[in-house]
Amino acid sequence: MSLRNLAGATLALLLTLLFAACQTTTPGSMQGAVEVRSGVIEQITDVQISNTHTRGVGAVIGGALGLGVGSLIGGGTGRDVAMVLGTIGGAVTGNAVQRRNQQPVPGHDIIVRLTNGVLVSVTQEPTNLRVGQKVFIQGKGEDARVTPAN
Repeated sequence: MSLRNLAGATLALLLTLLFAACQTTTPGSMQGAVEVRSGVIEQITDVQISNTHTRGVGAVIGGALGLGVGSLIGGGTGRDVAMVLGTIGGAVTGNAVQRRNQQPVPGHDIIVRLTNGVLVSVTQEPTNLRVGQKVFIQGKGEDARVTPAN
């Protein structure tokens, strides 16, 4: 495999990772039937939510930029080597920059007593909910959200 083919395969891999990293489900974007449970808020605790929705994007963008810069250097085999090294260096640098700038976001851990007596804990972005308020829990797992029952 020549270095040019390796650079092309690397670019294809980076683009695939970029598109895969961009495919996330955001709250409220669930489609179809969603399980809804009702209850009353027992407790609300302030927490920090790790921001992992864009994991890997820094490496992909850095690698693509490094590939682009590497393709501008030299010609022939030297260009191929520069493209591969630019891709690797850009990916490492992009990942480091993303990790340094990725800060946790404030959130609430909300404990709800369902009508059947079971306690459920949901961690989500801060809202105007209060202890004792009647609420719905929509969805389950990471997509679960607590909303007012008004």
